[in-house]
Amino acid sequence: MIPLGDADRRPVSFPVITAVIIAINALVFVLELAKGEAFIIRWSFVPSEISSGQNYITLLTAMFMHGGWLHIVGNMVYFWAFGPEIEEMMGKVFYPIFYLSGGLLASLAQVVIDPHSSIPNLGASGAIAAIMGAFLISFPTDRIRTLLIIGFFVTVSFIPAVVLVGFWFIIQLFSEVGALVGRRAGGIAYMAHIGGFIFGMASARLLWSRKKRAH
Repeated sequence: MIPLGDADRRPVSFPVITAVIIAINALVFVLELAKGEAFIIRWSFVPSEISSGQNYITLLTAMFMHGGWLHIVGNMVYFWAFGPEIEEMMGKVFYPIFYLSGGLLASLAQVVIDPHSSIPNLGASGAIAAIMGAFLISFPTDRIRTLLIIGFFVTVSFIPAVVLVGFWFIIQLFSEVGALVGRRAGGIAYMAHIGGFIFGMASARLLWSRKKRAH
């Protein structure tokens, strides 16, 4: 399932911050291609280094890096599908703060669950998971235009956000349990996805609660 965007609402203004963040990710990816593996390892975060008090800056730099074309394209597609509505809801000042905070908290969640790992971590997935968590709380009944690919069968369907995003989150939970049972040999940082998602849900819930009290 590949989300293409919200079918029920469109931002009033162009999502400038979302577009800028995508551009930064693209620029960093070009640098990765040009500078090679040494650059990637230098600016990815390693849980064992963070837990021992080293290279904190990599918690920030790693969230703008990706492990390959499929990684960055997949992340940016998801970001563009859910980010513009959250940008409009939160505003252009709080939104980038929320995005960066979600990415940082997601990375720290991965450090907590696997503090001795020496495997480099990178990607915007944690921050984007925060966006998805906020979207689920804010617009659960919105229909998401989704590209469905089942073997040779390809179609576009309209799936409620609560179903699409909820299903994605359940997959992350089960995958993290699988990683723990398998003693985490490496691969995808599912706990970062889970941590970012929960942060996004909590932040959106708090925002809506404050808006209700203001009225």
